[in-house]
Amino acid sequence: MRKVIINEQLSLDGVMQGPGGPEEDTSGGFRYGGWAMEYYDESMGKASALGMDSTDGLLIGRRTYEIFAGYWPHQGDDAPFASFMNTVPKYVASRTLQEPLEWNNSHLLEGDVAEAVRKLKQEDGGDIIVLGSGELAQTLMEHGLIDVYDLWVDPIVLGTGKRLFQEEGPKVPLKLVKSEISTTGVAMLTYEPGDR
Repeated sequence: MRKVIINEQLSLDGVMQGPGGPEEDTSGGFRYGGWAMEYYDESMGKASALGMDSTDGLLIGRRTYEIFAGYWPHQGDDAPFASFMNTVPKYVASRTLQEPLEWNNSHLLEGDVAEAVRKLKQEDGGDIIVLGSGELAQTLMEHGLIDVYDLWVDPIVLGTGKRLFQEEGPKVPLKLVKSEISTTGVAMLTYEPGDR
């Protein structure tokens, strides 16, 4: 069975909103976009590349899809991760899109998202990674569909923003299976569902 892996970059207080750039997600008046980039280092790049080696599907929500589709197709194959991002199958969860944008190998999930992801997990192939896509990640947690939590916790407190773990979210026992600290102080933590 294919695994669903979420890979999220979080502030110490759990914010996942707008880590990559100032204009990435300004909803709710969020003004700290791009907060994570100063912490990105070579060890994180290596970890990302290793994760892509076992991944042959990208599962993302509409907002993340639109951000990625506006960026990655315009990057040359020599740009880090561009070849992967532009060729890997992309499964898009959306309540509003009728058709995915014209980004190579994009597929709109039909019907109930949880059921569609269950079917994807049953198919032959490698792991499926979720990048960003907070609402989607929360839906997957609620339905017990996440097999691995790769959480990169940056040494910064933002005090505001969208959080991966919501106040009304489900209880999710986890066990730590791997940890590494980057040269910039990012805790790169890998968890699997626990049994408590």
